[in-house]
Amino acid sequence: MNADLEEFYARANHTRYNGQSQGHYESFFLRANHPQRRLAFWIRYTIFSPQGHPENALGELWAVFFNGETGRHTAVKAERPLSECIFDNSKLCVRIGTSGLAPGDLQGSIESPPGAISWDLTYEGQSPPLLLLPLGLYPARFPAAKSLVGLPMASFRGELLVNGERIPVDDWTGSQNHNWGRRHTDRYAWGQVAGFDTQPGSFLELATARLKLGPFWTPAFTPIVLRHNGREYAFTRLLQSLKAEGKFKKFHWRFKSETPEARLDGVIWAPPGAFVSLRYRNPPGGIKTCLNTKLAACMLRFVDKESGQSELLETKQRAAFEILTDDR
Repeated sequence: MNADLEEFYARANHTRYNGQSQGHYESFFLRANHPQRRLAFWIRYTIFSPQGHPENALGELWAVFFNGETGRHTAVKAERPLSECIFDNSKLCVRIGTSGLAPGDLQGSIESPPGAISWDLTYEGQSPPLLLLPLGLYPARFPAAKSLVGLPMASFRGELLVNGERIPVDDWTGSQNHNWGRRHTDRYAWGQVAGFDTQPGSFLELATARLKLGPFWTPAFTPIVLRHNGREYAFTRLLQSLKAEGKFKKFHWRFKSETPEARLDGVIWAPPGAFVSLRYRNPPGGIKTCLNTKLAACMLRFVDKESGQSELLETKQRAAFEILTDDR
């Protein structure tokens, strides 16, 4: 590992917000799936600072429990002035009101009109952080939004309390993630698989994004990273991301990319009833709609061109799938 990458890994989960007036959002989110059942959770600790008005910055706390067995999902949110929050610039230490996040530990509660969720969880894992962008793009102005996985293949234990029902969490697999920027990507799909049904130790992270520059839209960028069989295959260089295929609509996404070393071709999909719809404030102004599920299916054909080996990686219900759009 080179020194620059090692240094970046060490501060992967440090808060980037320091009161800048240009506008800022920043999220630390954790998610996991039950090993066999169609159950999942997503918990998000967020800074929102509107452009030009850092004095109005907020801490936003989100939680969603996805119940694919009943088809009834619970999504709740709470807000606190940033003065009542902690987002540490030197380590992973987050607190919104009385709800906190630290390495290996998170606890909190939200009660709002749609329902109530509380959590008391620990998590652990040995995987190094995963970068969805080339290292040199993280300090650059372009793109405006940055994303990484602080801990892939995290194992969670503890319990959730969802509308009064206790949900034991015992070796649910997922991840701890960190993203930030001065504005949300104009339109994107994001996906992740933390353990396939057929290859439980493999991890997939990808996105397809389009940016709006004045009246014009850029072509789609599709960076992809696959960790499989003890190797990392990164399809993330800027030109590679432009050459890759990434096409999504509600509620289906096809993607394809190829390097001299490897090729992959996959699809992620879920029925409409697997999603919740969330409203994200954008620092420059306006509202983005996020369609969010953690119960999607994924099928991925992967070819290691050096060995000639071809494999099918598949999960029926353990993929994360989000779409960000202006279409409400």
